[in-house]
Amino acid sequence: MAVLSIQSHVAYGHAGNSAAVFPLQRLGREVWAVHTVEFSNHTGYKAWRGRVLGAPLVDEIVLGLEERGVLKNCEAVLSGYLGDASAGRAILGAVRRVRSAAPAALYCCDPVMGDVGRGFYVSPDIPNIFKSEVVPQADIITPNQFELEALTGIKTQTREGVFQAIGALHKAGPKVALITSYRQGQVTGVFDDDSPPAKSPAGETQDGEIEMLVSDGKEVYSVVTPELRFENLSMMAGSGDLTTAVFLSRWLETGDIRATLEKTAASVYGIIEATHRARSLEILIVAAQEELVHPSRRFTANKL
Repeated sequence: MAVLSIQSHVAYGHAGNSAAVFPLQRLGREVWAVHTVEFSNHTGYKAWRGRVLGAPLVDEIVLGLEERGVLKNCEAVLSGYLGDASAGRAILGAVRRVRSAAPAALYCCDPVMGDVGRGFYVSPDIPNIFKSEVVPQADIITPNQFELEALTGIKTQTREGVFQAIGALHKAGPKVALITSYRQGQVTGVFDDDSPPAKSPAGETQDGEIEMLVSDGKEVYSVVTPELRFENLSMMAGSGDLTTAVFLSRWLETGDIRATLEKTAASVYGIIEATHRARSLEILIVAAQEELVHPSRRFTANKL
């Protein structure tokens, strides 16, 4: 069985498929990688070479896979950054082709749109296509806190708010929602009227900590890890792509949200910690690959 991963690709460093394919393979998954863009390096460097490959090429490659008769062996489709709305529709076309051949196949969507402190960094048509077309087709959705608010229109400074937002995601379609980074009490900047709360809400994530949250619509679990600070956060591309890839693989393996969250948090933290220790501008997915299989740290998920 294989994962069809439709994402951007960089020759140098790790972002998109360059951050997702190797972790999936290291965890024992066959991967069919389809690239939506081919760049020399990720755009955090402010200068790059390459080009957007375009939706027609995605359609053509997936059609070729269909013609080989192999789509029946696909257990999941994985997608990340969309260059434009047409790429999103090409991915949805791929999902339809796969589900026609393998009805049990999952669609895991990382709705890449922006982040706290950076705001939106995608074209203006992307948020709407995620909300109206892509999210309803996803089985698994993996937004960060900024993207969670952008998708649902619900502020998440409080536990009540984040529960409401996660509930709205489930109502839109996805059965499993992973919030890849969450800080209670944080102002994300999604809303024009955002302002810091008058006082910190009870139970707020402490300074120096960050959470991952996962929900299957029935239960919500949280893992809290130390937050590792980087001098130039805009250079740290690929951590979300890595997280989604590891989560998808572990979910296919266990089918258990708690176990999947714990394994994902441990592996991602281990790789990010190694990157932080080396002061690397690129996440050390290959150098720290043992963290994918045998993480050096363990984290316990707590039911909320």
